[in-house]
Order: sequence, then C-alpha cells, then structure tokens
Amino acid sequence: MDSPQPLEIDAKKTALVLIDLQQRILVRGLAPYTGAQVCQNCSALATALRAAGGTVIYVQVNVNEFHRLPTDAEAPKDPTPLPPSAAELAPEAGRQPGDPLITKRQWGAFYGTNLDQELRRRGIQTIIMGGVATNYGVESTARAAFDRAFQLIFAEDAMTSRSLELHEFPVKHIFPRMGRVRSTAEILAAL
Repeated sequence: MDSPQPLEIDAKKTALVLIDLQQRILVRGLAPYTGAQVCQNCSALATALRAAGGTVIYVQVNVNEFHRLPTDAEAPKDPTPLPPSAAELAPEAGRQPGDPLITKRQWGAFYGTNLDQELRRRGIQTIIMGGVATNYGVESTARAAFDRAFQLIFAEDAMTSRSLELHEFPVKHIFPRMGRVRSTAEILAAL
C-alpha cells in the first residue's frame, strides 16, 4: 500500500465535527478506544483547530426524539446505569462558548438539522470527523458530507465504537474511499 500523502489543512476553511460525545454514550463499553481517550483526542483537535482559525461543531443526539422505525435487529441496550446528566456533552470533550451545537434525531447529523447551513455560511470545504460511534453517527454524517462534496479527514483515534470490528470496518474499507484517514497526531502536525 502506498504511504499516505501529507496533510495540508487550510484551517479557516476546515471544521471539526464531533459526534455524540455525550456522557450517556461515553460510559458504555467502547473499543478500540475508551470514551476518555476519544474525548482527549477530540479536545486536542478542537483546541488546535480553534487556535488556527478553524470551526469546531459539536453534535448531540436527542434520544427522546430519536427516529425509530421497525427493524429486524433492535439496537443493543446497555445495562450500565446512567447518571442524571447522561444526555449532556461530556465536559472533557472541550466544547467552548461559541462552538455551534447541532441536535440530531437520527444517526446522521445533516438530515433535519442546520449543520449544512452552519458549514456553508463559514465557507467550510473540509471536515475533520470524530466522535462516537464510528460505524453509526460518524459514518452516517461522513456519507452525507461526502454527498455534499466536502473533503473529509477521519481522525481514526478520535472515534470509537461498540467493538474493534465495528470500528475497523469503516476505517479500513469505507473511509479511505471517501477521504483521508489519519491519527490525531498527524492532524495536529498539519495544523
């Protein structure tokens, strides 16, 4: 396999879109990275991109209004008791005043939200993706962004899922065909 091309990021035309870094989601069993590891990497990316003049957008899911249709397989239910603040963004995710907050009601962050408008009004051309879960919210949002002709960078260690296998499949087989897959360290170096 060819080595990846070095990243060149125009921060002013770049947004970091962070999916579902909510306390109720981060306390679940996640792999290959823990919720704490993902938050640490997402926060580092957010701090660096803001400092370089870029945009940081946080996305949260409204679980009480989540769009549910009949399916053959119900989503797994987590037996972990949830704290009262479970639906809130984790403070360690690094959201700052002025960072837009998008509320979604399904896996992807574009449908039924103002995410596209937030990105376009800022002249965003490139999106760096991170969050939970790699194969649900991150992948669904990335597919919609790809359809809208945004360039994509996937921060592989700033996202995670319910298992290593669920994380690895899109990282190895889907994301490289939609954009560039890099580590947090590689993205930070490019900023």
